[in-house]
Amino acid sequence: MGSKILVILAISCLSFEIVSAATDKVVCYHGSWSTYRSGNGKFTIDDIDTSLCTHLIYAFVGITTSGTIDLLDSYLAVSNGNLASFSALKSKNSALKTLVAVGGWNEGSVKYSTVAASATLRATFIQDALDLVQTYGFDGFDIDWEYPAQRGGASADVENYVTLIKEFREVFDEHGLLLTAAVSATGSSVDLSYDVPALSQYLDLINVMTYDLHGSWDGVTGQNAPLYASSIDTTDSAKLLNVNASVYGWIERGADPQKLALGLGIYGRTFTLTSSSNTALGAPTSGAGNSGPYTLEAGMLGYNEICELQLEGGWTTEWDDEQKVPYTYKDDQWVGYDNARSIAIKVNYAKSLNLGGVMIWSIETEDFLGLCGTKYPLLNAINSALGIANENIEEPSVDDEVDADTADDANNGTSVNETATDTNSTASDNTASDNGSSDGSSTITCTSAGYVRDPSNCNIYYYCLIVGTTYLPIAQQCSANLYFDETSQTCNWPELVSGC
Repeated sequence: MGSKILVILAISCLSFEIVSAATDKVVCYHGSWSTYRSGNGKFTIDDIDTSLCTHLIYAFVGITTSGTIDLLDSYLAVSNGNLASFSALKSKNSALKTLVAVGGWNEGSVKYSTVAASATLRATFIQDALDLVQTYGFDGFDIDWEYPAQRGGASADVENYVTLIKEFREVFDEHGLLLTAAVSATGSSVDLSYDVPALSQYLDLINVMTYDLHGSWDGVTGQNAPLYASSIDTTDSAKLLNVNASVYGWIERGADPQKLALGLGIYGRTFTLTSSSNTALGAPTSGAGNSGPYTLEAGMLGYNEICELQLEGGWTTEWDDEQKVPYTYKDDQWVGYDNARSIAIKVNYAKSLNLGGVMIWSIETEDFLGLCGTKYPLLNAINSALGIANENIEEPSVDDEVDADTADDANNGTSVNETATDTNSTASDNTASDNGSSDGSSTITCTSAGYVRDPSNCNIYYYCLIVGTTYLPIAQQCSANLYFDETSQTCNWPELVSGC
């Protein structure tokens, strides 16, 4: 009888584990600098709807070469009370978890490589992070090192990063704190930077940055975050630049699906068309699209900027049924982005793979004022698709309608494309001679994986992607008036960049 009871208990526990494993996390990053934006783009902590996210992450703080936390903007973080106000959002939603993120693209990789390599500096970093989290009452800490063993880092970063998060885990477990990380999406970058099984073991959540898969650096139009490959993606490398390949890559390398949060970009990548008569996916471009009034960055627009432009009229919006995302264009401007329909499809995709949840970058580029219809249409679409009860969830506006068949779309990457495509050019086939800039070099030679600056145009740089036994240079571009700094492996002010 006793053995039968044990068997029943074991089955019951297993059943509970299976039932309780759900896609139920909505991780929302907040770029704190958005408070400095003008007009309708100004976003403060008071604008955050705490009912729409399960986890809120404050971005960013940095570190020093001695391993201590650098607040980056101490006035905003402390004097203006942002850290305290952000953590206090939990008073509006008792189930909400708040975290603070360290790193980001502008922080580079070199400092993190140095700190991770030293037991003493790691201990300082972990203690300082713990002090910060406890001082302001956060529930955890998010590491956004972009990226281990890249951008001036060392090959030992892969092992040292594991040691770092293992030691973080040991300390944070003593205090019941969460430990998460933002990570690169594509397989070639993952292989350079991460011991995936170890990250899956020690982290509570792995936020996969499945966006920025195409942009103005390609020299042709492409989707920011295509769910599936396009029929114009004819090379092996091009076929990997999509959300589906990235997610499966993480799982195949040993990640627990329940630890993965699927990244959703709340913005679009923009292009200036070479000819306004060719608006297809893969159409030639002359550079980045125009900057928006709030984000002020050529080559990208926040979702709020996109929908406000569409309200002005004259824009044509197409649905890319192969890649399950929309794009919109007017005159010589072309934008690949996500709307409520494509977001819902991606959420259903995450559910189909039993991922832990989804992550958005970032909340301040949502239509948080509801100027295009309802407030927070994309986050509402996420919550609706996840089946999260929320009295504030409204139906998307007509222009952003979520189709009833989005669940089927999430499991079907073989539909015929409804839009025209240019089969003679692909967003990922470009080499250094096809980078969208007349000033770019045509003689780039990659000798190892990583980043290299264009020798004739300091605004342009390349990611050397390993494809089989050769390297493919993928052209990228700094924001206007910035140069690529080979020392820090970041875009920097020209006067701080040597050799230009």
